[in-house]
Amino acid sequence: MTKFSSTWRFIPPIEASGIIQMSIDNWLFQQQEKENHTPILRFYTWSKPTLSLGHLQKKYPDFWHHLIWQEQPLDLVRRPTGGRAVLHQDDLTYSVIIPLNYRKTLDVYQDICTFLIQGWNSLGIPLEYGLTKRGYIHNSSCFNTATVADLVTSDGSKLIGSAQRRGKCSILQHGSMILSTNKLLFEMIFNQPAPWNLTLMEQLSDNYSIEQIIDVLTEAAKQHFEIELITQPLSDEEWKEILKYQSFF
Repeated sequence: MTKFSSTWRFIPPIEASGIIQMSIDNWLFQQQEKENHTPILRFYTWSKPTLSLGHLQKKYPDFWHHLIWQEQPLDLVRRPTGGRAVLHQDDLTYSVIIPLNYRKTLDVYQDICTFLIQGWNSLGIPLEYGLTKRGYIHNSSCFNTATVADLVTSDGSKLIGSAQRRGKCSILQHGSMILSTNKLLFEMIFNQPAPWNLTLMEQLSDNYSIEQIIDVLTEAAKQHFEIELITQPLSDEEWKEILKYQSFF
């Protein structure tokens, strides 16, 4: 584990649209690139079902622009990070922004993922890394492949898919943690079987609230990185900048 600043900023959980959430992550990352801010940890949820595309994902079905679910248009947004498309529906997303330290991409992934492994293990769900090689680029869905940067349960279900953006002096890594989903919606979008063990998700939701899960993961981050988290919500001024910065897909 690489040592960082002993104090990180913790932004309290926010529920918002995909456009807003991606704008927040992108804006915070760009600010870190401009100035040497303290590292940031935040968790957030999506206010409606949304499909997010990887930063460099150029090929995808045209009908994704016209998806309808429960008589409402499905939002389509682009992430500032790489990877394939992710369906966000009742999932929890984490976001970490840290100094670059010029480490290899996989080293950073696994360092950050360690706190997720520790946290989920304390919730009774042991996780391990996936094994898929670069063949994943031919699959439009992030969650139907599991690379060495992803975390899967003992039955092979992918629970956490992460993606990264490397700048000149900082790294943004965020990832989706599937707490619940609708298999029909997934299969409608990707024309593939949904990869999740829904029984496991139902048991998890019966035992823990999303607030409790966030508390456990936050404590795991503090222990793994050996840090103090200072809670600091986004200020009014930051919100103004983020809303000006947001880009519509």
